[in-house]
Amino acid sequence: MRVLPFLGACALFPTLVCAKPVQLAQTYEDQLVDNFLVSEKLDGIRAIWDGEVLKTRNGHLINAPSWFTHGWPDVWLDGELWAGRNQFSLVQKTVLDYQPNHDDWRKLQYYVFDAPGYSGEFAARADFYHTLLSDQTSTYLKGVEQRSVDSNEDLYAWLDRVVDTGGEGLMLHRKDARFQDGRSDALLKLKPYMDSEAQVIGYTPGKGKYQGLVGALEVRLADGKEFRIGSGLTDEQRAAPPAVGAFVTYKYQGFTVTGLPRFATFVRERKGMRAFSE
Repeated sequence: MRVLPFLGACALFPTLVCAKPVQLAQTYEDQLVDNFLVSEKLDGIRAIWDGEVLKTRNGHLINAPSWFTHGWPDVWLDGELWAGRNQFSLVQKTVLDYQPNHDDWRKLQYYVFDAPGYSGEFAARADFYHTLLSDQTSTYLKGVEQRSVDSNEDLYAWLDRVVDTGGEGLMLHRKDARFQDGRSDALLKLKPYMDSEAQVIGYTPGKGKYQGLVGALEVRLADGKEFRIGSGLTDEQRAAPPAVGAFVTYKYQGFTVTGLPRFATFVRERKGMRAFSE
């Protein structure tokens, strides 16, 4: 086993928009859990440590203070910038600031859940990053615990405990899977509902108590399908909705017979998102 080196223009010029391969999750559908390691799904901002700087999964530089990443290893790591449960807005605001707010950055930590540059199966990569981080002195660099689960019943019991205490869900990594770019069954997510992103393309006017406000967001999916999201919007959001062209996260419960999200509910605007690939 060895750690792969960093070469090329992106290593020499960290501000270039250079995206590393990123492993994306599919949805858990009651697969047997024996061959998976499981961790809590952190509701933060996905970030790639390329050995020198933090970047978004789409390759854009994250303007973290130098003290935040001081002493971090020169190894490719994948993880989440996180400030605790129900703190996504703080993380999003902090990460998107061009000029870093040092007080806000002190509330964040980088939780590593993979070491893609280590040429091994996931179980070995998890052991590697835990061993690597055990020697680190940075208070802002943590390793995500990976646990085996004995049964699907135990998995759902864990999910209930996480959700009941404000967590988002669970992630399942196949123990024997080597790192691969894009979506695969090597990485699964389990949540009490499904969620996704859509782009705002317009609005419908409100009626009744919402007269003069936005009744629903008209949105478009990456595959071109269009629908409306009316539930979940606060009065303030109906008065000042996400702009046309903005991306929003919504949650839903399966699909209709026409392939549209069922019971779509607004969750938040995904500020800084420029394309569906992000």
